[in-house]
Amino acid sequence: MPWIDPDFPKTATPSDLVGRVLGLNPGMMTGPGTNTYLVGRRDPILIDTGIGVPEYVPALDGYLHERGWRQPSRVVLTHRHRDHIGGVAHLRERFGGLRVSKMIHRDAGLPDGIDDLRDGHDVHGDGATLVPIYTPGHASDHLCYYLPEEKALFTGDVVLGGSTTVIPSDDGDLLDYMASLRRLQSLDVRRIYPAHGPVIDDPQARIAEYIEHRHQRERQILDVLSAGPSAIPDVVKRVYVDVAPALHGIAAMSVESHLKKLKREGRVREEVQRDAPSRWALVG
Repeated sequence: MPWIDPDFPKTATPSDLVGRVLGLNPGMMTGPGTNTYLVGRRDPILIDTGIGVPEYVPALDGYLHERGWRQPSRVVLTHRHRDHIGGVAHLRERFGGLRVSKMIHRDAGLPDGIDDLRDGHDVHGDGATLVPIYTPGHASDHLCYYLPEEKALFTGDVVLGGSTTVIPSDDGDLLDYMASLRRLQSLDVRRIYPAHGPVIDDPQARIAEYIEHRHQRERQILDVLSAGPSAIPDVVKRVYVDVAPALHGIAAMSVESHLKKLKREGRVREEVQRDAPSRWALVG
C-alpha cells in the first residue's frame, strides 16, 4: 500500500468500540491523512481532530449518524502538532461546550480552554476507558492511549501504519523516542490504531521493527563518520543513496535527530563552523 493512498477509506469501523474518520489532509508527512478515532458507544470519546479542513466536520457527522451515535462526549489529543489539533475550533462550533484535553507541556498558541491531561489519568467514556501513556520523542507532549477493553493502543505519531516517524529538530528527541518505544513494547498490546495509515495487527513485531530500524540507521551514520567529520547534507547523501533528492530534507531531520542523540550519549561531537553547516565527528 502506498504511503499517500488515494483509496484509503474516509471512514471505517475497525471494531465495535472504535470508529475512524480521516482528517482529509493527505501529504508527504501525513500519508493518506490524519486518523481521528471515536472510541466507545453512543457518546464516544474523540481522539484528535485533524488539521481543520472544512469537510471534516460533515464527514464526522455522517459517520456518527451511520453508527447511531449522538456526538463526542469529549476530545483527547495525542500532541500539539497542527494536523492533530487544527480541528478543535470547528468541532467546538459544531458541538457547543465540547471538553478538550491534552498534556499541557511547552505549549504556546493553544486554543483557549484545553484541560491538562497526564500519564495514567484514566479517561472514562461510554463503554470504554482510555489510559494516557506519556511517550515523548516525536513531540515533548505526546500521549498514547491504551484501550484495556481491547488491549489496543492509539499510538498517535509514535508508531505509524506504513512509514517511520519523523523526529522534528525543534521539539523532538530520539533518545526519548527510543525509551517510549521500549515502554510500549512492555505493554500487553494486541492491536495498534495509528494516527496515520491502516490498523496494525502485529504490534510487537512493528515496534521491534521500529527499534531495529533506528539502530540500523545509527550504525550507518557512525560508519560514515568513521571516515572523517561530515556535515549533515553529506551524511544524508551517503546514507540515503536510494532515496529521491526531493526527500533529502526529511532525511536530514532524521540524521540530525540521530546525531543529537549520539551527542547526548557522548559518542559524537559537533564542530560549529562560522559560514558553513556544522560538521560532526566521532569522539575518541
